[in-house]
Amino acid sequence: MGKGGIGNMMKQVQQMQAKMDKIQAELEKTEVEGSSGGGMIKVVANGKQEILSVTIDPEVVDKDEIEMLQDLIVAAISQARQKAQELQTDKMGELTGGLNIPGLNLPF
Repeated sequence: MGKGGIGNMMKQVQQMQAKMDKIQAELEKTEVEGSSGGGMIKVVANGKQEILSVTIDPEVVDKDEIEMLQDLIVAAISQARQKAQELQTDKMGELTGGLNIPGLNLPF
């Protein structure tokens, strides 16, 4: 590989890094929602799988049903994180052109 080849390769790596930084910023701003109990529990996460908020309908709060409430919260969090993970996969697919690149550890 000649001098021009290495310079071109470095330019491509820099462009890919810039695109990845842009995707990271988009993921941080994008919100997804998970819910359970027919919408009585709602969890909002960002595209980086960080939980932003939890909303609990007062009707589902019953001191005798704490276990059910806890299960509903866990289910809503799981759904929100799954949606965020799918969003990450889609966005990274845009970066890699849909190619699955083994060993490419993406910083999420």
